[in-house]
Amino acid sequence: MKTIAPRTWHLVLLFLAVTGALLAGAAPASAHAALTGSDPRQGAVVETAPEKVSLTFSEEIAVSGGAVRVLDPSGKRVDDGKVGRAGGTTYTVGLHSGLPDGTFTVAYQVVSADSHPVSGAFTFSIGAPSKTAAVVADQNAGGGVVGGLYGFARYVSYAGFMLLVGGAAFVLGCWPRGAGIKPVQRVVVGAWTALTAATIAMLLMRGSYTGSGKVADIFDMTLLGQVLQTKTGAALTSRLLLLAAAALFIAVLFGAYVKRAEDGDKKEIKDLTFGLAIGGTVVAAGLAATWAMAEHASTGIQAGLAMPVDVLHLLAVAAWLGGLTTLLVALYRAPSIEGSAVRRFSRVAFWSVAALAATGLYQSWRQVGSWSALTGTRYGQLLLVKIGLVAVLVGIAWISRRWTGRLSEQLSPEAAATTVVEQRTAEKKKEPVTVGAGAKAEDPERAAQLARQRAAMDTAREKRVRDADPHRFGLRRSVLAEAGVAVVLLAVTTVLTSTEPGRTEEEAKSATSAAQTQSGPLSLKVPFDTGGEDGKGTVLLDLDPGRTGDNDMHVYVERPNGKAFDVPEVKIAFTLESKKIGPLSVVPDHIATGHWTASGVQVPVAGDWKIAMTVRTSDIDQVTVTKNAKIG
Repeated sequence: MKTIAPRTWHLVLLFLAVTGALLAGAAPASAHAALTGSDPRQGAVVETAPEKVSLTFSEEIAVSGGAVRVLDPSGKRVDDGKVGRAGGTTYTVGLHSGLPDGTFTVAYQVVSADSHPVSGAFTFSIGAPSKTAAVVADQNAGGGVVGGLYGFARYVSYAGFMLLVGGAAFVLGCWPRGAGIKPVQRVVVGAWTALTAATIAMLLMRGSYTGSGKVADIFDMTLLGQVLQTKTGAALTSRLLLLAAAALFIAVLFGAYVKRAEDGDKKEIKDLTFGLAIGGTVVAAGLAATWAMAEHASTGIQAGLAMPVDVLHLLAVAAWLGGLTTLLVALYRAPSIEGSAVRRFSRVAFWSVAALAATGLYQSWRQVGSWSALTGTRYGQLLLVKIGLVAVLVGIAWISRRWTGRLSEQLSPEAAATTVVEQRTAEKKKEPVTVGAGAKAEDPERAAQLARQRAAMDTAREKRVRDADPHRFGLRRSVLAEAGVAVVLLAVTTVLTSTEPGRTEEEAKSATSAAQTQSGPLSLKVPFDTGGEDGKGTVLLDLDPGRTGDNDMHVYVERPNGKAFDVPEVKIAFTLESKKIGPLSVVPDHIATGHWTASGVQVPVAGDWKIAMTVRTSDIDQVTVTKNAKIG
């Protein structure tokens, strides 16, 4: 039966297409820590300047100099630059004394506990809102060119780890003869090279990725020094050290191990196999731990259990998908592969999938936590896609197991070797090689040409032998399909690890909602000018307790010198445009000079309300000033 081997560029195009589609459609590294509250609150108007600004996040964060900046209306920085932890997940920065009235901007750029950058900004006002000249730099932390390159490097690092660990495990545990097969060696060595290059690239880009996002900062050694002092920097450095040990493992596996196998010393082979198995397991577990200690598993609930579970999960994925890729290469490029090797990998794949399902179930519960988060958050939706892809993989794997059984019944090491030898002998007899007339047999150039011809004919013969077996052909097709789905699965997993967990997202929303619900009395101070004679002043509105339901309202009108201003009329109206509620008019009672009040003022729902205050200073002079405020 005729078949066509897949070209390398086919897989490269598939890899680039899937990666581009998923990473381009994804938001830049989603924040895994959310701002749930602040003091002063966003949009608040305070009468006196606070001594400090407090920010509360949904989880612990890492801060550095300049992580939180406070800018006055002119854009000048007015914080002391010292960010401290006030307790729990609340962080504070001190402010200079003697701050003027107006609108202040608070900008923050920090790193969440699971290594992802978080940024944002909000405003509050002292005395009364004003125009502001403050310019906040691009707050798209983790985005841009550097963000894209960093995301690509993360994908390559995952793929390199899986091929390195899975390929080496396949050779050592399932197909020892594969250690001497060049295409298999290229898979493992290429995976090591890719993982090492990606790790170095991530280490260099880390400072820019979590900071300015500028390409020029990638080679800033000062930033690199700061990165090395962080948890992520320690994890990447540890990964490089472990990769040095992995290089020694590869050298022994494809050097001394192959030589001992050729010499036929069974005792030495057994001892070396045991040593390689122990050393390889330690190195593989250590490499997996460098992800567990710096990403999702290292923070949140049950971190002590989650990290070893994450290590086991990564090892199971590597044994399955990395071994699968190595098997695919062997089926297409190796002269022959024993049925016993395919049988052994089938068992390894079965237990890997079992471990993958068990650890994945725990991770899903830990990161999602509820059905609403599973369907209503980006993380949950991506997780459903991943589960669907795993289900497809398992279905294809079941087909592969059927072909494995048929191949195992037909193919044995002796039969495979005999078939290849007989085929070569028969075809060599049919195709004798002759030296052209006038050419000398000892001519080096002619000898080299003949050697290349023989090598090409040998390769063609081996391919015909491989393609002549229908069972091997069927297994190749099913394994190729598995590998294609695995590429997509790996891309989804990479995006998933840079997406805010569903549990964290929902907890952050709940905390923000609770903070809004528990907000204190509302106080607004807004200047007005009716345009007439003696038409300037300030209106102050107090709403207590500043929540949904009944509220007591006090309105004070003052002249520019601060004295009570006894104007003829004051009216208030509340409008919630997002829900098309209002305007809800309130006409307060005049109880003293410059003082109006109303009881039982109803705020039906929580939200960002527009409060319109109408002040009439004479029979014809009147003005309405508005201010937005969160209530409820």
